[in-house]
Amino acid sequence: MVRTGSASVAAGPTLAVVAREAGVSVPTASKVVNGREDVAPETRRRVTEALDRLGYVRRPRFDAAKSSGLVDLVVHSLETSWSGAVLHGVEAAAHDAGLEVVVSAGLTRNRAGRPDRGWMDKLTARGSSGVLFNLAELTSSQYGWLDQHRIPYVLIDPVLEPPPGVVSVGAANWQGGVTATEHLLALGHERIAVVAGHQRRMCSSARVAGYRSALAAAGIRQRPEYVRHAGDESAARLRTLELLDLPEPPTAVFVCSDHMALGVYEALAERGLRVPDDISVVGFDDLPEARWTTPALTTVRQPLSEMAATALRLLVRMMEGDRPESTRTELSTRLVERASTAPPRD
Repeated sequence: MVRTGSASVAAGPTLAVVAREAGVSVPTASKVVNGREDVAPETRRRVTEALDRLGYVRRPRFDAAKSSGLVDLVVHSLETSWSGAVLHGVEAAAHDAGLEVVVSAGLTRNRAGRPDRGWMDKLTARGSSGVLFNLAELTSSQYGWLDQHRIPYVLIDPVLEPPPGVVSVGAANWQGGVTATEHLLALGHERIAVVAGHQRRMCSSARVAGYRSALAAAGIRQRPEYVRHAGDESAARLRTLELLDLPEPPTAVFVCSDHMALGVYEALAERGLRVPDDISVVGFDDLPEARWTTPALTTVRQPLSEMAATALRLLVRMMEGDRPESTRTELSTRLVERASTAPPRD
């Protein structure tokens, strides 16, 4: 027996297993479990029989009066303005819902980078009613543990593609990549490079795909040498120096995070180049640092606090026994023009 929220339930098959057994989607199985009316009688019969056959234990509906009143927020780090924006959004939404938030940093992996079970034990010991994960890399066993113990959870901007049925909230990264590139194209740039994050990250691949799509739509030849992957400020500086050493260096750079844009600025300063007179730069995130740089950074704003608040509201719905119709929620991005972009000199 394990404690989840205020209820003790026996481990058993997950809803995904029931859905597979009945030949339906997880959202459809969830509708049957929660007594929703919009399910065909034959489908309801198959799901009900699968529930009984597999011994599925229905999670009790969330009762604020009986709940611990706690939800966990597991973040990658507490040392960045990114995490501050996420925490602000979660706290505001939790206050509206009458919940308190327990914040933990970097608990999903230990110092050696291997999966860490310590946060699981702390979670059950606290009796938290649900969990939000921000930029966390969960393993298949950790996903399985959460499902097996019927702990509701939502991912905020997941690093990797989550398993089917896992609820997540993020930004419209592909469209953001399109918007950033179209802005530079509209200024007259054609030699546009991109400094992206790690290739395996969902957001990085989506932003690069948007960049490529915008170039293709404009009839601009895509240059493989203009696509560089970094991951932090230091690596972005090195990738920028490599771009500047090309026979035809870019006249503009789309950087897939504001933090990496700081590394791009550093590399340009080392070479005696001025932003935007010699080269234009567009970032992504719209963190406070984007306004503090000189010149202030043109960037694509992703609504971090709104993403976090949306995730908390989705989590509350799941704690109440409801299941979102869509497992992926994307909030729109928009360009914030500042002083780091201008038409090319030549």
